[in-house]
Amino acid sequence: MKKYISFLVLMFFSSLASYCQSIATSPYSLFGLGSLYESNFGITSALGAAGIALPSDDFINNKNAASLVDIPANNFFFEVGGTGIQSSFQSNLKTENRNNVQFSHFAFAFPITKKSAFSVAMMPYSSSSFKVSGLKIPIIDGSNEYYYLDVIGTGGLNNLDLSYAYKFGNKLSLAFSASVLFGNTTDERTYSISNSVTSIDKKVSYTGIRPILSSQFKMSPSLTFGLNVKSPVGVNASKTQSVTVINDFGTMNLETDKVSDTDDFYLPLDIGFGVNKSFSKKLNVTFDYEKSFWSATNQSDMYGSFTDQEKFSFGLSYLKAKTSRNYFDRIKFAAGAHYDSGYLMVSNNKIDDKNFSVGVSLPLDHLSSALFISYTYGSKGKITNSLIQENYHKLTLNLNLDGVWFVRRKEE
Repeated sequence: MKKYISFLVLMFFSSLASYCQSIATSPYSLFGLGSLYESNFGITSALGAAGIALPSDDFINNKNAASLVDIPANNFFFEVGGTGIQSSFQSNLKTENRNNVQFSHFAFAFPITKKSAFSVAMMPYSSSSFKVSGLKIPIIDGSNEYYYLDVIGTGGLNNLDLSYAYKFGNKLSLAFSASVLFGNTTDERTYSISNSVTSIDKKVSYTGIRPILSSQFKMSPSLTFGLNVKSPVGVNASKTQSVTVINDFGTMNLETDKVSDTDDFYLPLDIGFGVNKSFSKKLNVTFDYEKSFWSATNQSDMYGSFTDQEKFSFGLSYLKAKTSRNYFDRIKFAAGAHYDSGYLMVSNNKIDDKNFSVGVSLPLDHLSSALFISYTYGSKGKITNSLIQENYHKLTLNLNLDGVWFVRRKEE
């Protein structure tokens, strides 16, 4: 049964990987590096994205690498995930629906010694996939004169994450991670004002490495605290650009595939704190708070400014009996809520994101192999003269396969 289900799910994810190009289809991915994508492994997508203080005893917890020391000895975890999103975009004038399905991540993790563990993960970091037509923008704030913008954008950054964790005593574990960021974004922009049309086709390539320090402290078997510190770092950028102007005097090619340096993109200092509490080994409550100091990067987008970002995540899970012979007793149920204040200020409005989620963990064997299924409903932004509201439904499937390595067979 496990092999049959695993094969079907892996085939499904493989078809997504070959079919889809972008994890997000949103007008808000117009800004910065695009929409920042938060990968949620295992059951964390059903917990409102909370997990900084969760252990990695039955899945790879990418929210805090220090949890990797909880992977059972001789066990090897492999996880692959996929996401489907149905979005509705509402403005003062119209409503538009879009669908997108995407392979989202794969990862593997295993203990090295009794006190240390290692993991590798590949996932999106950001996604720029949008089409905006006839966006009316004032030439100067407060002006009655406008220009019109049409944009088509694709691309995004990938994140190759390498993590090493070590356990000190029975309570404290620390981890160091290196997030290797790479990728490119492309957009075709057309600016129209009076009788002049300017077209700019641009491709920007990015590379960078971001260090991350993580820790977990087990106050007791039922209470754990977690901490993440992500270093501020500059992501190196270079661009290739073509510029064409069409007006009453004809067509002028101002630039053709010109390669040049461009402003690097700066990621802020991120600090995250989490607490996880279990009751009677059945009910689990987890909470995360994260803050990103975007204001300190001293950068801005053409259409908005960067502002400090806060995230609040809360999750509940219930498991009747992990080792029961009754299959339904081993199904874990979860629910959560999440609020993200956003890091962009556009027209004096923050682009915030709020959602709630539910999900289950379906065991595939008596180890830790499981299929995690979650549903999330949320909304982003608000309806104003210059902004839209994005309502979305998201279905997430994560498959974790657990194998036992290097165990000597007993001979009778």
